[in-house]
Amino acid sequence: MKFLLAAVNAKYIHSNPAIYSLRAYSVQKDSELEKHIELAEYTINQPFQDILADIYARMPDCVAFSCYIWNIGMVKDIVRELAKILPETRIWLGGPEVSYNAEELLEEMPCLTGIMVGEGEVTFHELLMFYRQGGPEDIRGLEQTDGIVFRKRGQEGICRTRDRALTDISGLPFFYNEADIGDFHNRILYYESSRGCPYRCSYCLSSIDKTVRLRRLELVEKELQFFLEKKVPQVKFVDRTFNCNHSHAMGIWRFIKEQDNGITNFHFEISADILTEEEITLLQSLRPGLVQLEIGVQSTNPVTIREIRRRMDWERLRRIVAALQEKDNIHLHLDLIAGLPYEDSASFRNSFNEVYACRPEQLQLGFLKVLKGSYMHEKASEYEIHYTDKPPYEVLFTKWMPYFQVLKLKRVEEMVELYYNSSQFAHTLPVLEKAFPDPFRMYEQLAEYYEEKGYFVNNPARAYRYQVLLDFALSADPDNMTLYRQLLTLDMYLRENLKSRPAFALPLREQQEAKEKINGFYRREECSPSFLKEYVEDGYNARQMARMTHIECFTLPVWEKENPQGNGGGAVYYLLFDYRKRNPLNQEAYTMLLPLA
Repeated sequence: MKFLLAAVNAKYIHSNPAIYSLRAYSVQKDSELEKHIELAEYTINQPFQDILADIYARMPDCVAFSCYIWNIGMVKDIVRELAKILPETRIWLGGPEVSYNAEELLEEMPCLTGIMVGEGEVTFHELLMFYRQGGPEDIRGLEQTDGIVFRKRGQEGICRTRDRALTDISGLPFFYNEADIGDFHNRILYYESSRGCPYRCSYCLSSIDKTVRLRRLELVEKELQFFLEKKVPQVKFVDRTFNCNHSHAMGIWRFIKEQDNGITNFHFEISADILTEEEITLLQSLRPGLVQLEIGVQSTNPVTIREIRRRMDWERLRRIVAALQEKDNIHLHLDLIAGLPYEDSASFRNSFNEVYACRPEQLQLGFLKVLKGSYMHEKASEYEIHYTDKPPYEVLFTKWMPYFQVLKLKRVEEMVELYYNSSQFAHTLPVLEKAFPDPFRMYEQLAEYYEEKGYFVNNPARAYRYQVLLDFALSADPDNMTLYRQLLTLDMYLRENLKSRPAFALPLREQQEAKEKINGFYRREECSPSFLKEYVEDGYNARQMARMTHIECFTLPVWEKENPQGNGGGAVYYLLFDYRKRNPLNQEAYTMLLPLA
């Protein structure tokens, strides 16, 4: 008997912890079961026929799909066709997207055998044992299995069994092993050290399970050591509010500090306004790039925050974010949600500007998803929130925000992704913002510029976006052309060592005097290094160092964020870009001002 656990991920770099955990639990209970379980991971970008053919080639007796809002459409399509080509295969679903309307799905899709509801490790194991021992025609074993909804065979009707009790997550095995890790070197690995959430945010399914269950710290440390020894690039904790328990969070953060391998990055979703001074001090002491923190602000409108049953002290959160940024060692994501109750366009604009002022590494502008099973789903009619019938059930309009405004925010979101979250324009944007009433208006007008030029249809290539931003800047602030040209030149060279110089760069570097100074610098470094000692120690000569680094000429100190225009004087600055030394938070090249003027 073969049971296939299948996942359709959003991207190749993602992994699906659910199917690994289900397999690991069953194998822990009975090692003989390992030969009966196969795993298969696909992506929503793969050709549908390829996925179908791969499942067919495996010839499973039973198959179960892990279902989420991003993959349910494709999973349904696969299931319908799979039932035609493998009519004897039992087909099960599980996951958050199918746990709250299981009967409805079974009525809609007669080809489905059943649905696992809620936490699945114990349920899957019992289901596996049923098929292995009882046979598909005997429904008595299924009726005794908690946490499932299934179609009775040979008779009418759908049966829902008792709810599955919450799992002791310390009793679950670690679900990655030596055989799996070889496939994960270029992927994000997900890990959970807790389940449940103490908060009641109305848009989130985690609010349903208010019982926070912590995995024992000694188990967590042992499992994190596995990731560290394998030098996994990133481990993403899926804990809904990682720092809801002080001692648990401190124990894990202390451990990854002490065992830091210099490579692995850990991602945590936290509630920032409950961080203690002790936690902040510890976080400030970590290696730059060791952790990144995702902080859900969602809105700074106090009426909205109260209505979505969220606890947040915005002023305290703002101060704590500033404290976390003091040591320049933590990559911060701050999240906003558009389409929440009592948030109109003016209110959202204010929320955006207040969060933007915090200058996080990433500002995630998302849109409300009205999830089945959430309190927001219950209140949707009262709020007059209209959303798509198809997943991901995203807001279309509310009584506070009309559809055309939501469309505008979609355009703003794209501009924020391309220009702010890319980290490619870190010096240009703060200067350009001053030409507008506020940052939101800048992104709004940039979106309008894109619309006017047709760039939403023919999206400019990454390198050309610098030129597009220059053209936009000059349309808004034409008196500062030289400043913007140099800011964009700086931003471009901070990211990459270009083979050919951008068209908007000043021609100073090509002048004979500048050429001689630059060539002379590399010759001197080869003989008596002061700035590039590591290159010389590694055996590189002047010509090789010139190719591996870059020296750019500027007439303005554009790297100085406080005064990028300088105080005049007509000086020429020579700035060295060292690409072997990059900032671990934003990947910018290390720069040094050279005494060549």
